[in-house]
Amino acid sequence: MIGTILTALIAGTVIGILGKFLAPGGRDNIPLWLTVLCGIGGVFIGSYVYAALFDCADINNCTNGIDWWRHLWQIVAAAVLVVIAAGITGRKRA
Repeated sequence: MIGTILTALIAGTVIGILGKFLAPGGRDNIPLWLTVLCGIGGVFIGSYVYAALFDCADINNCTNGIDWWRHLWQIVAAAVLVVIAAGITGRKRA
């Protein structure tokens, strides 16, 4: 359980930053802490959507080795969450 939470925090930080870079245009002007939260959400949402679409019984073990497709789904989910968070916060550029 602790390992899963720690993995989600670390992966969420990395994936949140990658999702921020993939967000279109100036829509990604949100604070870093919110980007990390979007990344953590992207890890969970991307994993569950991937598992549901590709019929994986165990979310963490859909393939042997590194599951690059699952990570891609996580990054896209994080990018969508970054865009949504930027739209909600409405933070303007200086």
